[in-house]
Amino acid sequence: MSTLAQKKGFGAVLWDYLTTVDHKKIAILYLIAGGFFFLLGGLEAMFIRIQLAVPNNDFVSAGLYNEILTMHGTTMIFLAAMPLIFAFMNAVMPLQIGARDVAFPFLNSLGFWLFFFGGVFLNLSWFLGGAPDAGWTSYASLSIASEGHGIDFYALGLQISGAGTLIGGINFLVTIINMRAPGMTYMRMPMFTWATFVTSALILFAFPALTVGLFLLIFDRMFGSNFFDPAMGGNTIIWEHFFWIFGHPEVYILVLPAFGIFSEIFAIFSRKRLFGYSSMVFATVLIGFLGFMVWAHHMFTTGMGPIANAIFAVATMAIAVPTGIKIFNWLFTMWGGSITFTTPMLWAVAFIPSFVAGGVTGVMLASAAQDYQYHDSYFVVAHFHYVIVGGVVFALFAGAHLYWPKMFGTMLNEFLGKITFVLFFIGFHLTFFIQHFLGLWGMPRRIFTFLPGQGLETANMVSTVGAFFMAAAVIIMLINIVITSVKNEKVGNDPWGDGRTLEWAIPSPPPFYNFKQLPLVRGLDAYWLEKMEGKKGMSPAEPLGDIHMPNNSFIPFVISLGLFVAAFGAMYRAEHSWGIPVLIFGMLITLGSMFVRSVKDDHGYHIHKEDLEDNNDKGVKA
Repeated sequence: MSTLAQKKGFGAVLWDYLTTVDHKKIAILYLIAGGFFFLLGGLEAMFIRIQLAVPNNDFVSAGLYNEILTMHGTTMIFLAAMPLIFAFMNAVMPLQIGARDVAFPFLNSLGFWLFFFGGVFLNLSWFLGGAPDAGWTSYASLSIASEGHGIDFYALGLQISGAGTLIGGINFLVTIINMRAPGMTYMRMPMFTWATFVTSALILFAFPALTVGLFLLIFDRMFGSNFFDPAMGGNTIIWEHFFWIFGHPEVYILVLPAFGIFSEIFAIFSRKRLFGYSSMVFATVLIGFLGFMVWAHHMFTTGMGPIANAIFAVATMAIAVPTGIKIFNWLFTMWGGSITFTTPMLWAVAFIPSFVAGGVTGVMLASAAQDYQYHDSYFVVAHFHYVIVGGVVFALFAGAHLYWPKMFGTMLNEFLGKITFVLFFIGFHLTFFIQHFLGLWGMPRRIFTFLPGQGLETANMVSTVGAFFMAAAVIIMLINIVITSVKNEKVGNDPWGDGRTLEWAIPSPPPFYNFKQLPLVRGLDAYWLEKMEGKKGMSPAEPLGDIHMPNNSFIPFVISLGLFVAAFGAMYRAEHSWGIPVLIFGMLITLGSMFVRSVKDDHGYHIHKEDLEDNNDKGVKA
């Protein structure tokens, strides 16, 4: 298939990606789109740090600073971290369970295009009268009062994107429950698959809260309802509850797949089974469960009262226990192992102390009495970035290096990978470690400048220098990707040499049908077991036969485009006569596409076993 793809023209490849329902190509789409938004969010972060480098700086105005700050947080969480996590889930999870694709390939494509159009819609706000400016949490007291259309872009854009994420989560859940290869019991699933499973369950229960909150916000801003207006009997605190009932599980939606990636890395590069597998599974499920019990620790200062504060404080501290179990299991996995310090392993080892630092400050913030002091200071900013960057972003870099050969068939340069790691690691700690102290010295978050003589100059400058180190690291990573793509040196199915799970048993990149014959799983680390018995690949669980595949479809793209168009109509309907017609036109595109999809008899196609045998002969030699 790869040789066919290389012979196609640009237009044909573009059409292939616009219409694909193959989980591996959708993973690449998520990787490209998420990578783009990651660079955009990083650029916004650089503007923030340049503005705060020196006292009384006027690099950006106060209003623009609020927009940049809001878009940095929103972009990084919703449009960069989430899709990049989804990229690895799509690329790896179906292979790890021995499936030929996800349960609903069409919905997989729809989920991506909804996310993409929602993200583009949100970022068009820069060019159409101003971006949202009420912070990434968009607290109702600020967002209801915000002038212009910035918050409307926020609410409608996240609503469209969130629908895509919800669809993706349901799809992954059904895939893992129904499509595991013969012998792949739940307690034989790789840790990354377990992380995907629990994360998808979290998405299923967390995202509806955000959806409801955003609908209420849209009604308040566009249709004159008063859910959040205290003067009219509304309540702004309700928004905080809706947002954080989604927002705290969201942290674990990002962090659990990161834990899954690191679990795979520690096992592969220590040449050992993951220590305490069953306790790791238990800890993952428990983190997912407790993640829903702690949302109001973001709201200790809103006046909930001592009983509510105490309950949420205790629940928050409890979540440190399963996380601690994981940390010790990773350390014990390395203990006595034959460790090779590849680029993914460096990220994994550096993740442990970085994430633990974020966890410790989390327990400090969980104490309501202390939180009254730390709240809304840079201490919280430091804590949050230690968890999200030290946990999630480290995992994204590690996963990119680990799975690049599986996704693209080429290896990223190890030397450049290690330079990226060193620069980013130094830059990360320079930027955020000192922010703990800035917070303790009294620097509030979200301020756009500070006065000289307050003792904040040096620490802010150090923080900004660190940000430039991280920017340099990302640039080197991009250079690495370009060099690797140009050289295009192909690698075999198990390029690291110590792959343990099913995805390493098939060629890199995998054929479009993944497995010629579904593999027979005989235990945990299924591929490792076969290698230890001297076998080349997996034992098949079925005879060679025809494989049924889904057809490509342009409809997901059109459904998403329709909602994108309708959102503009909804937003401008009050001040422009064309608003309502555009809204109706957009909804007609979406509903018409759905109708076409429902009446069209699309049975897919079959790959005949004779073609598979031909392909296989080539594949074995490769």
